Amino acid sequence: MPLHLSPTLRHRIAASDRPLFGGWICSGSPVLAEIMAGSGLDWLMIDMEHGPNSLENVQVLLQVTAAYPVTTVVRVPANDAVWIKRVLDVGAQTIMVPMVSTAEQAADAVAHASYPPRGHRGVGNALARSGRWNRVADYLANAAEYTSVIVQIETAEGVENAEAIAATPGVDGVLIGPSDLAASMGLIGQQTHPDVVSAVERAFAGVRAAGRPVGVNAFAESAAKGYAAAGAEFLLVGADVSLVARGAESLARTFLPAP
Repeated sequence: MPLHLSPTLRHRIAASDRPLFGGWICSGSPVLAEIMAGSGLDWLMIDMEHGPNSLENVQVLLQVTAAYPVTTVVRVPANDAVWIKRVLDVGAQTIMVPMVSTAEQAADAVAHASYPPRGHRGVGNALARSGRWNRVADYLANAAEYTSVIVQIETAEGVENAEAIAATPGVDGVLIGPSDLAASMGLIGQQTHPDVVSAVERAFAGVRAAGRPVGVNAFAESAAKGYAAAGAEFLLVGADVSLVARGAESLARTFLPAP
């Protein structure tokens, strides 16, 4: 059987003539994941770093979102060979690797996600959803076409190494994380501070110099639009949990007396 799945984020970016806008799935809820998948957003990110998503739950979320024309990415908890192998085996086609600050760390992420000779991903496609339990012909030979590796720059060190990180063979794109970047700069909680914005834009320049797509996390509408104008090709502009939290607060303000 052929592997009829949504394109990887690498393929989706290459085929687009505009920035791609996406949202986080942090709640672990298949219902919220389906609501997000049917919203019209270009892509979604299932978060295993900060959210309560377990490996088994990630597989369910991938199955739910597969019914919609949206590209789904899984952020693994860490740049770890076992986590990356297992997330790929449950069917993730694009992974996001957090906290990559050097080219060496980027190379590790690629190696963890790749079969030999490029890397050391364990071969278990006969046992896993990735190759549909050995029903996908030549999955092992074509695995690089079915997978995409995006890394996250989230530190001041990573900004300085942005071009080298992006130029690492096998890295398909780089997402900048302003929140952790702000913290690493001594500006925790101030991701729209001018110095942080300037650092993000320096990282953009480094990634573009390497010829790779660059993205960013930006929940504030003005920040997201500014980064899109500055060349961001893929952006995360909201999250299921934040949308519910802000919506519930708005409902309370509408119907309850002010404290």
